[in-house]
Amino acid sequence: MANLIVFGAGGRAGRVTVAEAVRRGHRVTAVVRDPGKYQGLAAEGVEVVAGEVTDAVRIAELAPGHDAAINTAAAFEEDHFVAAARALTTGLATAGVDRLVAVGIGGSLEVAPGVAAHDEPSLPEEARAFSRNHAAQLPILQASDLDWVVLAPPLVYLDEGPGTGTYRLGTAQVIPGADTFAYADLALALVDEATAPTRSRELVAVA
Repeated sequence: MANLIVFGAGGRAGRVTVAEAVRRGHRVTAVVRDPGKYQGLAAEGVEVVAGEVTDAVRIAELAPGHDAAINTAAAFEEDHFVAAARALTTGLATAGVDRLVAVGIGGSLEVAPGVAAHDEPSLPEEARAFSRNHAAQLPILQASDLDWVVLAPPLVYLDEGPGTGTYRLGTAQVIPGADTFAYADLALALVDEATAPTRSRELVAVA
C-alpha cells in the first residue's frame, strides 16, 4: 500500500485518479481548493484537504509521509503550470517526497525531432497557448532533483467514458494513430507510475 497525494483531485482527471488509487488499496490525500465543494471525494482511505498546487508552503505542510505526488491540476492562467512546477519542486523537496507524476498535454509532444505539435499552424491559437504554457513547466522540473515524469495524453481530447482498462507509453513523440483517450485509462497510468515507476525525468506520451 502506498500513500499518495493528489493535487487537483476535484477535476476530471483528479477524481478518477483518486478512485483508481483507492480501488487498489492505496491511501490518498486529495488536495482541492475548497473541500466543501468536493464531499463526493470522501471515502475510506481518502482524506480531502484544502490546498493549492501553486503554494509551496502548503505543499510542504501536506506532503510529508507520502510516497509520491500526482499533479492533475490545470488552469488557463498563463503562469499556472510554471507556478505549479516551482511550488511542487520546492514544496516536495522540503517534504522529502521524491516522486512526482504530472499530467501533460499532447501538444507538447514532438511531431518531428525538435518540433512540438503545438507549433503546427493547424492548431487553434488558444490550444497552442495552453499547450505552450503546459510545456513551460518542463525546464523547471528538469532543473530540480525530483524523480518526475510528465504523461502526455493524445492531441485531441480525453473521453470521460469507462475506458479500456489498458494504456501504452511511448516516447516524447506523438504516438501515431492515438486520438481519444479516457480519463479512466489515464488514471491507470498515473497510479502505476506513482507506485511502480518505469520512467524518470522525461515527458512521455500515453495513449
